[in-house]
Amino acid sequence: MSRLRVLDFHSQVPKDLDAIEKKQYKQVMGKIVDLMKNPRPNDSKHLAGYPGYFRVDSGEYRACYWFDDLKVFIDSVGPRNDDDVFNTFRRRS
Repeated sequence: MSRLRVLDFHSQVPKDLDAIEKKQYKQVMGKIVDLMKNPRPNDSKHLAGYPGYFRVDSGEYRACYWFDDLKVFIDSVGPRNDDDVFNTFRRRS
């Protein structure tokens, strides 16, 4: 049986999540929680130029993250239709 990873967030991610409407919040958090069991779902992609970092989409939102054997660290969450989430990610990384 596989062990679940611990979920951790950049200190600003809770504020990012607070800005999301309730329905989308549930979708995004569901996707993030699923990363604890499977940090490399089929729809995840490497972030070019950032070894070890990935992105995953959930509805209209995107999460940027990294993981190891013990932890999934969510670095940024934001709308996927613009580059804000990537600009935020670059500033935080």
